[in-house]
Amino acid sequence: MAVAVGQLTAEAPRATTREIDDRRLGIVGAGKFGTTLARAAVAAGYDVAISGSGPADNIALTIDVLARGAHPATTDEVVRHADVIVLAVPTHRFRELQSDLFAGKVLIDATNYWPPVDGDDPELADAPAGTSTIVQQHFPSARLVKSLNQLGYHQLEENQRPRGAPGRTAIGAAGDDQLAVRTVMRLLDQLGFDAVDAGPLRNGVALEPDGSPIATTYSAEQLDKRISR
Repeated sequence: MAVAVGQLTAEAPRATTREIDDRRLGIVGAGKFGTTLARAAVAAGYDVAISGSGPADNIALTIDVLARGAHPATTDEVVRHADVIVLAVPTHRFRELQSDLFAGKVLIDATNYWPPVDGDDPELADAPAGTSTIVQQHFPSARLVKSLNQLGYHQLEENQRPRGAPGRTAIGAAGDDQLAVRTVMRLLDQLGFDAVDAGPLRNGVALEPDGSPIATTYSAEQLDKRISR
């Protein structure tokens, strides 16, 4: 369900041993979506580290041009930098990452299975509770939240609106760790979107696109109804 911004502030989540630093953001994946998200997060005041598939120097020029203010980094450096990390790689590539890499981190699964990129992958194609449940199995110690996967990179940039603005687009956050979900919802609000609590991780399947070339956008009320049906 949609949650008021005041509630998000009042119920600030805490990790097991310390408060989450949710003004630092890590992004794993320096493609079009990752760099667009990095640019939006820097503009919102976040300290952003972003990694590609190799050394930080490989993406330094790309980040300087497309996401000025973010820090190019290795994936290990991204993990050390931030408590909140966005997985923004082609879906099948999550298996290339060590299963304990994101231990204790709030991991936002922004991936969507797309056969032209991911190939024929029966495990992902036939996941009845959504692909994020498969990702969670691979990263069992991560605090996984399905979110930021509903919009393409153009829509992510074009649909941002200030808090309270009419026509604000909603983005859902589904996860089994409520504290992690609230952290992600605050990020969504800061990025310029209405945050909707989509319930447990298995509800993430309702946030996955239907294969249309342009993702459907919803208001908070519309998305809440879609998830609840």
